Amino acid sequence: MNLRLVGGVFLILLVLGLAIYGVDSGTRVWHMKREIEKLEADNATLRARSDALAKTVQRLRTDPSYIEKLAREDLGWVREGDTVLKFPSPPKSR
Repeated sequence: MNLRLVGGVFLILLVLGLAIYGVDSGTRVWHMKREIEKLEADNATLRARSDALAKTVQRLRTDPSYIEKLAREDLGWVREGDTVLKFPSPPKSR
């Protein structure tokens, strides 16, 4: 009978250990899956951004009108014969 008691206690401890370890492992797996999903979404965003930048680079290499458009917008360049309108800056509010 004493051996049965020891065997029963051992079995209970084994089941409890497996339950605790299984819950911990399940939680870790769940967190890892969430992390993988987040990284895959970030990866898709970065790929889309990379594609957009590659298209911009291609246009910069091959499209003179695109370069002119950027120069006119970003640098304020004008063509001969263009009319330039200058507006006062809005007052700074404090």
